[in-house]
Amino acid sequence: MTNRPTRRTTLLLGLALATAPATAGATPYEPRMLATGLDDPVKKEIAMKLVSSAENSSLDWKAQYKYIEDIDDGRGYTAGIIGFCSGTGDMLELVELYADRKPGNVLAKYLPALRRVNGTDSHAGLDPNYPRDWRTAAADSVFKTAQNDERDRVYFNPAVAQGKSDGIGTLGQFIYYDAIVMHGPGTDATSFGGIRSRALRTAKPPAQGGNQVTYLNAFLDARVWAMKQEEAHSDTSRVDTAQRVFLRNGNLNLNTPLDWKVYGDSYHLD
Repeated sequence: MTNRPTRRTTLLLGLALATAPATAGATPYEPRMLATGLDDPVKKEIAMKLVSSAENSSLDWKAQYKYIEDIDDGRGYTAGIIGFCSGTGDMLELVELYADRKPGNVLAKYLPALRRVNGTDSHAGLDPNYPRDWRTAAADSVFKTAQNDERDRVYFNPAVAQGKSDGIGTLGQFIYYDAIVMHGPGTDATSFGGIRSRALRTAKPPAQGGNQVTYLNAFLDARVWAMKQEEAHSDTSRVDTAQRVFLRNGNLNLNTPLDWKVYGDSYHLD
């Protein structure tokens, strides 16, 4: 197996998604595009496996609740099913949610330290036992549900909602989701909102009368540009040999079977 260069390295700055209004008199797009989206349970499971192939070099995304390591990307510990980071705020919010739902849990005692290290790569107050306790918590169904809920609140649901608003189908919604996972839901140039704004300068989404394939290619071009702005993201294979392949094949509904490569590793879904 080829080692991936990085897990998710998003910056969570608490910024809202950038949205562009549909133009007046936009050409109607096919309603059937919105009939089935990435939030369909079968499609959502596919999305989880696709992201896990890039984030964890594995299709077994449910094995990642216990994942935790510092990948030396300046964001402290990276952990869980979507790469919650101690330095970017989303790990703190997750552990706060877990503490609300299960007071006195094994991670609750780390909340003061997580608040102090937020915005840094420091492990102060976390080492040496935080990784061990994270793995212990990962056996708790309450913590697993909290990870699922935070993934959906911060990343999945906003991606699907924006995709449906833009009139793009299931593949396009996945392309949005993968971008938010890596780059975060901010509005600066290399966050999701900035990537989308860059794409909108060269193509219109279906909701604004544009062609879906043309627009998604423009979005992926903007995504690749953003990835290349940071060394940790410079391998663009999760776009080039995965999402771009699905788009080139016209698989706008993200139907199986699927074949793709990420970081040199090959994957297949029936």
